[in-house]
Amino acid sequence: MLAPEAVTSGTDEPRVVTMDAKFWDDRYLSREQLFSGNPNGVLVAEVADLRPGRTLDLGCGEGADALWLARRGWQVTGVDISDVALRRAAAGDDTGRVTWTRVDLATEPPPAGPFDLVSAQYFPLRREPGHAVLRGLLATVAPGGTLLVVSHDLADLPPRHDLDVDPADFYQPGEVAGLLDDDWAVLVDEIRPRTVPAPPGTHHRNDIVLRARREPSLP
Repeated sequence: MLAPEAVTSGTDEPRVVTMDAKFWDDRYLSREQLFSGNPNGVLVAEVADLRPGRTLDLGCGEGADALWLARRGWQVTGVDISDVALRRAAAGDDTGRVTWTRVDLATEPPPAGPFDLVSAQYFPLRREPGHAVLRGLLATVAPGGTLLVVSHDLADLPPRHDLDVDPADFYQPGEVAGLLDDDWAVLVDEIRPRTVPAPPGTHHRNDIVLRARREPSLP
């Protein structure tokens, strides 16, 4: 989950941050529990009408979304770059329906699909020429399956020089929508108010939501 924090170095230059495994492990180790433990509100709202199947939870973190899905009948593959987050997620798993998998999508392929739901809730996927990683993720969605991408509205964030990372370096839902071909139907592409207050110290008032369905193949 991408949630940039203010730089405290006292300089005018932004601190260069590499969002690698060490970055995320250190961030999780900085607190006993980094996130609330509740599933993301957009996921709850958008998945309620879907029949459970196989799902890929990108950037599953401590597992709140994956476990919520599993308890509703989904067979979940939860992936994250952080071993610390995955250990915490697995420790709280009483469902037996989640496969916790460490993957660095910048250097490794995603788990093999097809998935009936691919969920990316505030998942920081860095933009790259050719969009190979993004296209690989899109290819894991089964015909008839759903892609759900949620991000913070960039208009809510502080100026660039106040952030550790530049959110504009990462794919936004609208950009993902623009890369979908004719095999997809975009069902939701909008900005909406958050369902719950933003975490303390952040400025996230609105979410950008993309929900798209890969059309079933014609016989």
